[in-house]
Amino acid sequence: MTEPKQFPPPNEQPIVQHLLELRDRLLRVVFVVVLLFLSLFAFANDLYTYLADPLLRHMVEGTSMIATQVVSPFLTPFKLALVLSVFIAVPFILFQAWGFMAPGLYQHERRLVFPLLLSSTLLFYTGMAFAYYVVFPLVFGFLTGIAPEGVAVMPDITYYLDFAIKMFFAFGLAFEVPIATILIVWSGLSTAKQLAAKRPYVIVGAFVFGMLLTPPDVISQTLLAIPMWILFELGLIFSRFYVKPDEEESTDIDEAPSGGPGAAPVSATAPAKNTAANANAAANTAAKPTA
Repeated sequence: MTEPKQFPPPNEQPIVQHLLELRDRLLRVVFVVVLLFLSLFAFANDLYTYLADPLLRHMVEGTSMIATQVVSPFLTPFKLALVLSVFIAVPFILFQAWGFMAPGLYQHERRLVFPLLLSSTLLFYTGMAFAYYVVFPLVFGFLTGIAPEGVAVMPDITYYLDFAIKMFFAFGLAFEVPIATILIVWSGLSTAKQLAAKRPYVIVGAFVFGMLLTPPDVISQTLLAIPMWILFELGLIFSRFYVKPDEEESTDIDEAPSGGPGAAPVSATAPAKNTAANANAAANTAAKPTA
């Protein structure tokens, strides 16, 4: 007699089906990125001119950017169009990631993850805009202004593009601090009060982060560290909405002494004294003669 076939539960999918779904979603992402690239490549030179405008405005009249390699005039705008296509496709990429992960999440996890995906995208774009419209004019004005007399500032177009991408990524990542703070509190790794107590370390870490990812000047480092600190404070405020009141009370009870907030600490020698007294009583009982 043949055994009946074992079918997986309706809510569970075999690993092959997951891999097929992942392949389909990756193909969709590649298709969208390629479509955006083909649309932007025709305007690649204009896009590069717009990207270099904060630097060109501070350069001395009569100077220009240079290309030190033969293929740079073609490859640099090509690279810009490709990177910009990926940046523009970030919402679609996150939407595909959400569609792949959502079936395996609980309802309360879905209510948390979807708003965080949306807000993280907006914060990343905000960080890029802050770098372009605020940081670039100040940094390039400072760097071109301190050039020694007789030195013509003529940056290479490829180096400038790499510099701009690095700055966009650094500021976009730095603006994700509120999301990281909310996730730390929501996961239970720490509480808002404990993170607030570590504020001095966060400020120092923000300046170290700015020192590592920005040019070696005080302006760009400060312009990255201060927003990170402010966004950390905003993350502490919003993280309180993702923690239930009973969880905060239980954390406070765990941190408080066992007798309550105002109780005196229990002496550590009391259990030892009671143990010694019990041992003496047992010895006396054993020493009494039996009737």
